[in-house]
Amino acid sequence: MNQRYAPQSIHESAPKPGIISVFCRNIWRFKAFYLMLLPGLAYYIVFKYIPMYGVIIAFKDFNMMEGIWSSPWASPWNKHFLTFFHSPYFSQLLTNTFLISVYKLLFGMLPPIAMALLLNECRIKWFRTLIQTLTYMPHFLSWVIIYGILLALLSQSSGLLNQWLQDAGGTTIPFLTSTSYFRSILVGSEIWQNLGWGAIIYLAAIAGIDPTLYEAARVDGAGRLRMIRHITLPGIRTVIIMLLILKLGHILDAGFEQIYIMYNIQVYAVADILDTWVFRTGLQQLNFSLASAVGLFKAAIGLVLVLGSNKLAKRWGEGIW
Repeated sequence: MNQRYAPQSIHESAPKPGIISVFCRNIWRFKAFYLMLLPGLAYYIVFKYIPMYGVIIAFKDFNMMEGIWSSPWASPWNKHFLTFFHSPYFSQLLTNTFLISVYKLLFGMLPPIAMALLLNECRIKWFRTLIQTLTYMPHFLSWVIIYGILLALLSQSSGLLNQWLQDAGGTTIPFLTSTSYFRSILVGSEIWQNLGWGAIIYLAAIAGIDPTLYEAARVDGAGRLRMIRHITLPGIRTVIIMLLILKLGHILDAGFEQIYIMYNIQVYAVADILDTWVFRTGLQQLNFSLASAVGLFKAAIGLVLVLGSNKLAKRWGEGIW
């Protein structure tokens, strides 16, 4: 028989379902999960994506009376970016922002991991619960309260630590107004606030590790340190890399609320960052176009860092997408 007229199999003759029909079928199949997704999706659409149209004021001479669309376009189009780049404080602001963010990233990644490992190895349940509660409670304190605590401890005139130094025959130290100590205080208070909360994330990742791996390691005679090194840390490696990539996207944030509350004119040289400068120069002087231009610049840097770090992580077999 001629092959052109040979009967085809049922699977070959049946039309393949279209992409739209497969998509709708999957939505209906997992409708419960999509319903749970809707609140979070609505939040990002309303508060993140819809306001993004306002980024065009970075390229306009924005006037509140005329509105976004009626305001004239800036001439040249990169006028506000050039104003920021040619500012005499640009290099200092960028250096301070980058250094504070890198310090927080480097010194803030390991303590939550170490805390999670210690809590996971603790066999006294009530003690573990107590330590975990005490360590994540500071996460719920505002920076105003934390600064009040730091002021009570480190104030040069009435701080508890300086009173101890005076009683010991030493001299007081201006911790909160000294350029030598201010960045360390910023990083230390950030670590203290987020230590317990970060440990919860890693504890959840540790809980997802197959317990049979630990049982097999015990049978082979492995101790706790060896199991941490060869089972626990590799098991949470994906979470560590994911959080690192996400933090790299905010490398130029440096913590506006914390610094704005804690800094003063005496430490501007080491504490003034992009966000605080934008608040003073852009928002207090109603120069919204300049503030939007700096925000767009930060977002572009963050996007490049996230894409680059994710591509680098893929070489190690990890990555967010």
